[in-house]
Amino acid sequence: MGISKNRADQERRYDSEVAYTAQDAVDLVKTLSIAKFDESVDIVYQLGIDSRQADQIVRGTVSLPNGTGKDIRVVVFANDQAQEAEDAGADVVGGKDLADKISSGEMPLDWDITIATPDMMPVVGKLGQVLGPRGLMPNPKTGTVTKDVGRTVEAFKSGRVEYRNDRYGNVHVPIGRVSFDSDKLVENLLSISDEIIRARPASAKGRFVHKVSVSSTMGPGVKVDMSSVEAALKERV
Repeated sequence: MGISKNRADQERRYDSEVAYTAQDAVDLVKTLSIAKFDESVDIVYQLGIDSRQADQIVRGTVSLPNGTGKDIRVVVFANDQAQEAEDAGADVVGGKDLADKISSGEMPLDWDITIATPDMMPVVGKLGQVLGPRGLMPNPKTGTVTKDVGRTVEAFKSGRVEYRNDRYGNVHVPIGRVSFDSDKLVENLLSISDEIIRARPASAKGRFVHKVSVSSTMGPGVKVDMSSVEAALKERV
């Protein structure tokens, strides 16, 4: 099956074998966007980890200075702090009743982040087989099991994103929209890159970040020169 005319045109306009600076890569992604909607811009890191080893899992959260441009839907499991969660902008707040709706399939799994207070984890834990495969299970390591519900909801609503490597050792993170100014996309790219570098497991061997690429929802991947990213991060210090 041949490639579409649009994709062929995209691939003629850049070199897929060249690793570009963060600025040039972002600029290319914006010009290669062909969709009629405001495409998401995503970055993917191919990491030198063994994802089968528990001590080499790379996961956490990072606040992007310019947000992602997406309306983040947040579900909160809380009792005493339910009102606090609602006041902070949570989309759905509940306790065991909410868990029952999710377990029965009555509530669609169409949200982005799940937050729970520690006392609710015995209830939420029973949803592991439902929420886990969707990446929706709260976890202390990502700050989504917390007593500070209001501030956590506000942080995710304003641009904090959660990241975790997949089984192939890749980390996929949204950094904005095609409509964003290039400078804002680059700033977000540098922020997540700094976080990924800091998240290197102590047991990881050899080179940590093997490849990096950015792309829009419908566009091709553009390689990023990680050495240029590291140089830019040093200038920010």
